[in-house]
Amino acid sequence: MAIPTPMMPDFKGGPVVFLKEVKAELGKVIWPTKNDVIKLTIVVVVVSLAIGIYIGGLDLTFTKLTDLLVRR
Repeated sequence: MAIPTPMMPDFKGGPVVFLKEVKAELGKVIWPTKNDVIKLTIVVVVVSLAIGIYIGGLDLTFTKLTDLLVRR
């Protein structure tokens, strides 16, 4: 079984050709709208806060449990 080789970029055209190709590729990108960015940012913040509160609660619970077991 042959080991696949990673694809390497072709720099034969020089930096100017490379930058033109980058510009062409960026023109094909479907950029999100301002409303999409705002909604997704809110989702990320809310999920991050929820996970932080959950982990903080676990930490507090295990800290109190460990403290209780050590004092006995």
